[in-house]
Amino acid sequence: MRNFILSCGLLLLISLSLAGCAPAPAVIYQGATPLQTGIAASSGGIIVSQQSLGLWVDGLGKTTGTPDVVLLTLGVESQAKTVAEAQKPAADAMNSVIQVLKSNGIPDKDVQTSQFNIQQVTRWDDKQSTYIVDGYKVTNTVTCKIRDIAKAGPIIDAAAAAGGDLTRVNGIGFTVEDPTPYYKIAREKAVQYAMEKAKQISQVSGVRPGKVLYISEGANYAPVVRENYAMKFSAMDAAAPAPTPISAGELEFQVTVQIVYEIN
Repeated sequence: MRNFILSCGLLLLISLSLAGCAPAPAVIYQGATPLQTGIAASSGGIIVSQQSLGLWVDGLGKTTGTPDVVLLTLGVESQAKTVAEAQKPAADAMNSVIQVLKSNGIPDKDVQTSQFNIQQVTRWDDKQSTYIVDGYKVTNTVTCKIRDIAKAGPIIDAAAAAGGDLTRVNGIGFTVEDPTPYYKIAREKAVQYAMEKAKQISQVSGVRPGKVLYISEGANYAPVVRENYAMKFSAMDAAAPAPTPISAGELEFQVTVQIVYEIN
């Protein structure tokens, strides 16, 4: 009897161990978790998100517009043996550049300091196996909005003359003051394109789209047509071209949408 009880106990322990090692039913989440979507389990132990059901289509809408604002980044750069010696000419040159901007009708709110930097200028010395400080470089840069594109070239030329050899023009870009009308046109085109795509898919596949379950607008942006360059001007260079030619070109505005239809 004792051996029989021991044998039964051993069989019970083996059965429980095998049950604990058995693999759990496969669970597949598509999209969000069960708590996020309210999901029903199928008889096969596979859980399918309701978020994966329906007819999903996306659309891209585009339109173009003419820039009406120039974004000009310019400044000064000075180098000397000491920080103080480098700072003074940089400050004088920047004050002259700012005065040019003001004299051309650019208000203070449209001029913003984008960079101010003081750094050591070093070189490697092989004999001492170390870096030697040769001096210090001061960089002061502003970004300004020019709302009359025709003035951009003359302003660049005047700023170059005012700052002399210390002048640096780091980049120029273009934008529009109010992009809302362009985004509205692009958005309408994106929605129309998505609806036409859904119609074509339903015709080809034979499914019948029902009510709209979900609409999402993706990131929209206005790519800035930008021409990055660095320029150094010499006050002695009387042959420098004037005025500097500026071409604004066009901006492209894009909107993407995603629409989900119920399938009947």
